[in-house]
Amino acid sequence: MNKKSVAVVMGGYSDEYKVSLKSGQLIYDSLDRDLYNVYKVVILKEEWYFLDDRGQKAAINKADFTVSLSSGFEVKFDVCFNIIHGKPGENGELQAYWNTIGQKYTGCDFYQSALTFNKKDTLAVLSKYGIPSAKSIYLRLGEDFDENQIVEELGLPLFVKPNQSGSSLGITKVKEQSELKNALEFAFAEDEEILIESFLDGMEVSVGVVDFNGETIVLGITEIVPDKEFFDYEAKYEGASEEITPARIDDETRKRVEDISKRAYEALGMSGFSRSEFIIMNGIPYMLEMNTNPGFSPASILPQQAAYYGISIKDLCGNEVEKALTKK
Repeated sequence: MNKKSVAVVMGGYSDEYKVSLKSGQLIYDSLDRDLYNVYKVVILKEEWYFLDDRGQKAAINKADFTVSLSSGFEVKFDVCFNIIHGKPGENGELQAYWNTIGQKYTGCDFYQSALTFNKKDTLAVLSKYGIPSAKSIYLRLGEDFDENQIVEELGLPLFVKPNQSGSSLGITKVKEQSELKNALEFAFAEDEEILIESFLDGMEVSVGVVDFNGETIVLGITEIVPDKEFFDYEAKYEGASEEITPARIDDETRKRVEDISKRAYEALGMSGFSRSEFIIMNGIPYMLEMNTNPGFSPASILPQQAAYYGISIKDLCGNEVEKALTKK
């Protein structure tokens, strides 16, 4: 049998690259060696490189995403397994480049990546499909704003967050108006566009949705119980939260969350892994954001949900590769 060559592409241009390397390692370890020749490719701002089993690097040829090894052997990848969190793998840049050179890849297309990376635009599109979200104010760097008006319109506490950033970087929960200026500066350090959102007092849940064997399925609903004020970077990646799968919700609410999560996934024309965040308030799920390349390290939520659903990581990852191989 002619094995297909799969590059597990990890890294990225943001602080999330450390998480991406762990996610990439799990996928690298999980792909079926009877079906695929599996390689590692790391993309960082300063360099793109192929990493062999001995830890030796070889530069990626950006003209066609191939690599020439010292042995004289050139590797051309049948599929790139994209597991970069943040830029350039989760905002559409990498997908657009791969489309241009004719390279097949896993996950959603460049448009869906670019759209979902922009929280404001995602929520605006999904509102047309009856999916509610928090009341919000959008600001660009350098725009004038009135602190009193913001607080009057959204109330306190409120959240300030970068519009295009992952892993809860740059987010602040503002309890007093005096904290607002510093929160804005903190968010603007991550992105030139920010969202200021009203506080939703309810249960936070994270919902994994994938297309598996031709069907859109909800892998699980995970309840997030952060040790801190909210589900920030430390809570997500440094163990400062309790994650309970399945979430402690009644069947009616569970059904509502599953239906809205599927509707969002299909409305956006998604493919591949996704993890959507909601706050459930009075039985209604309010959407916060959708991640198209969520964390996939052993401690991450999506692998936990797959295990709960009964799909092995090997099958979940293999399904992504097979879909990419048949994609036109």
